Amino acid sequence: MSSNNREMKSRLESFKTEVASSMNVNLKQGYNGDITAREAGSIGGEMVKRMIAYAASNMPSGSMMK
Repeated sequence: MSSNNREMKSRLESFKTEVASSMNVNLKQGYNGDITAREAGSIGGEMVKRMIAYAASNMPSGSMMK
């Protein structure tokens, strides 16, 4: 794995932890099989929502597909 891939994986893991924390879900390092499917799905959904909002706010005006 290249250093760029490791860095991106680390950033994504930090982002996941930040989102989970904001949703009052406790994630541990490594395996988190004790959280519910609903909690896991909510974390993933919120991550996607935040990434889309970030991308939309950082696009030049008028570049969104219609």
